[in-house]
Amino acid sequence: MNFSFPGLTYGSISFNDYLGKVILVVNTASKCGFTGQYAGLEQLYRDKYHDGLVIIGVPSNDFGGQEPEDEAGIDQFCQKNFGVTFPMTAKQHVKGPGAHPFYAYAAHHCGWIGKPKWNFHKYLINRRGGLVDYFHSGTKPDSPKLLAAIEKELRR
Repeated sequence: MNFSFPGLTYGSISFNDYLGKVILVVNTASKCGFTGQYAGLEQLYRDKYHDGLVIIGVPSNDFGGQEPEDEAGIDQFCQKNFGVTFPMTAKQHVKGPGAHPFYAYAAHHCGWIGKPKWNFHKYLINRRGGLVDYFHSGTKPDSPKLLAAIEKELRR
């Protein structure tokens, strides 16, 4: 699975750059009831990075217009409020006909039930680049279910 995104502040973010790592892809927004998950995602990233976990944040304005900022505003918000160090993409569409190719693939792969219904939907990708699971927005970064799935993939 070779997908890439323009980076939030520079360059690009390619899944191929993370082969051999476990990737958690999360669509984010700065004005959402789930925005506090940034803190948990950052803690998870810091705790598990050396074990092989990468988190990729994908800002999106697709749900309730809750990411109205441009890339500079998103970066500033994430840095100021949560000290985000995990990779962040430029703002993307994650649903509908204009969805980024990764999200179109994931929707096809997981079916309707696995599509993002709101901000902070999560997809887990294994070390070989395969999409293995999804977690709805209400699944917090410290959720036992999410942590167990990540740990399982990190052990492989």
